[in-house]
Amino acid sequence: MASGSASFGARLSRLLSDIYPDLDSEILGSKVVEAFWPDESHRRKRPRRPGNGLWSEADALLITYGNSIVDGAHKPLDLLYDFLLRHMKGVVDGVHILPFFPYTSDDGFAVTDYRKVNPELGDWADIRRIGAAFHLMSDMVLNHVSSQSPWFNAYRQGQAPFDRFFYEASPEDDLSAVVRPRTTPLLQEVDTANGVKNVWCTFSHDQVDLNFENPEVLLEILRIIRIHIDQGVRIIRLDAVAFIWKQVGTNSIHLPETHAIVQLLRLLADYATETVVLLTETNVPRAENLSYFGNRNEAHVVYNFPLPPLVLHAMLAGSATYLRKWARAMPPAPLGCAYLNFTASHDGIGMRPAEGVLPQDEVDRMITTIRESGGLVSMRSLPDGGEAPYEVNCTLFDAMTRTFAGEDDLKVARFICSQTIPMSLEGIPAFYIHAMLATPNDHEAVARRGMNRAINRHRWDYPELTERLADPETEQARVLTALSDRLRIRARQPAFHPNATQFTLQLEDRVYALWRQSLDRAQSIFALHNVSADEVILPPAALNLIEGEEWYDLLTGEVFEGETIIPLTPYQCRWITNRRGG
Repeated sequence: MASGSASFGARLSRLLSDIYPDLDSEILGSKVVEAFWPDESHRRKRPRRPGNGLWSEADALLITYGNSIVDGAHKPLDLLYDFLLRHMKGVVDGVHILPFFPYTSDDGFAVTDYRKVNPELGDWADIRRIGAAFHLMSDMVLNHVSSQSPWFNAYRQGQAPFDRFFYEASPEDDLSAVVRPRTTPLLQEVDTANGVKNVWCTFSHDQVDLNFENPEVLLEILRIIRIHIDQGVRIIRLDAVAFIWKQVGTNSIHLPETHAIVQLLRLLADYATETVVLLTETNVPRAENLSYFGNRNEAHVVYNFPLPPLVLHAMLAGSATYLRKWARAMPPAPLGCAYLNFTASHDGIGMRPAEGVLPQDEVDRMITTIRESGGLVSMRSLPDGGEAPYEVNCTLFDAMTRTFAGEDDLKVARFICSQTIPMSLEGIPAFYIHAMLATPNDHEAVARRGMNRAINRHRWDYPELTERLADPETEQARVLTALSDRLRIRARQPAFHPNATQFTLQLEDRVYALWRQSLDRAQSIFALHNVSADEVILPPAALNLIEGEEWYDLLTGEVFEGETIIPLTPYQCRWITNRRGG
């Protein structure tokens, strides 16, 4: 056996022993290999080593539902493909299509069949076509499945192996410490062929939690991941991964077995002949989120979850105080790892990641201002029986309608500034389609569907959207053009490599400023973002513009010398660099 294979076998056996100490790790290891590499497909002889080559400054992602664009006549995935080719080619190189499987609720996150594409969207051929043109991300909803899925129906009928596929507990158990993202009861009573059972439901009673204590569940998940890889998926988003392992009497989040399962998935990805990137979705405070980098042996990429509430606060307050304080304390991503920077997503703007960063009075001001702009707030249960804000529900574009000082006519400029910040930061930027398209709040969808998150899940009529994008005066055209132009510029700047050096500058509170330097140290960029409605003049000494080099703004073309003042109009951003050609 080659040394690489021996190393793989030993590491796999150790991880399986950590997860399932009572089982034969060698026998289970052979089943894992068979599940992930079926049909005699072969793995790499040696693993990919951690490095900065899995991504570059040209990488950016679009986040979208498979049916964010519809016309009533064509398959939504056909329309999405057309939109991507017309408007996103050369702007982003990756696409995250949110759950595209048959489902019963939660807009796809209550899956009934992981192996099929929802026929209302299209089929696997449509997924493969998008995956051939863009780096494709799919969701591995591995914590739970639909209560109406074949798996759960078989569980209720007592059919093996599904009779042990779901996590059971007793109402008499001490579940007081369990961390919850929802206010619904944790346990659901169901009748089964084996009697009345209480199944664990972290998110909703239509989303029943899988029992990873049963290794057959893990093996089935590995088979599904393999199907996705074979269909062209190259980025696997591990949805709600923090909750997958439960233990009565604990908080049942981030348990050691959870991290061991992520390490096992990373091991398989490192030995896959395809380039597979793992992204963990953990909407939790910073230290807990960063733990999913592990020792460079868990996720390749983690979401920068504190960014959305902190950017939103900066734009509403006209001050980067808390955003800057957080950024200064952010460690660089480890070698072979990266952050995913986003400010808007299909969910609301999560407030938990702001805990310990934003004071409560600032959170309260945000919530009041968002409500005045037509937004909503979703709550979560606390162990003491109380409630706290879990997320703000509002399109990010409409969240920029007013600031703490009131409403003004600077909404578009303020919004574009908010979207430039994730382009400037260390990491890979990702943009929700409704941010790229300046989509307003969809209150009709909230009333019709009875869920707060529907406010930010509008479905554009493609002919109407096409008409709006063709008119340069519409908000949709103005925003998409501006963001696309900046992303095209960004893609040519080595200083914006996801792992390029970052240093947070201590300028005045109205300006969020970063210094980025390319891995080869040849290019520097001073990224300046005026988060206020004021004109700001930075003195010559504010930036270290080395004399003897010509510095110019990538966004305006203006040239600066070492002793030049730098003006910023309201919400203006500048990328001042020493390297032409961008």
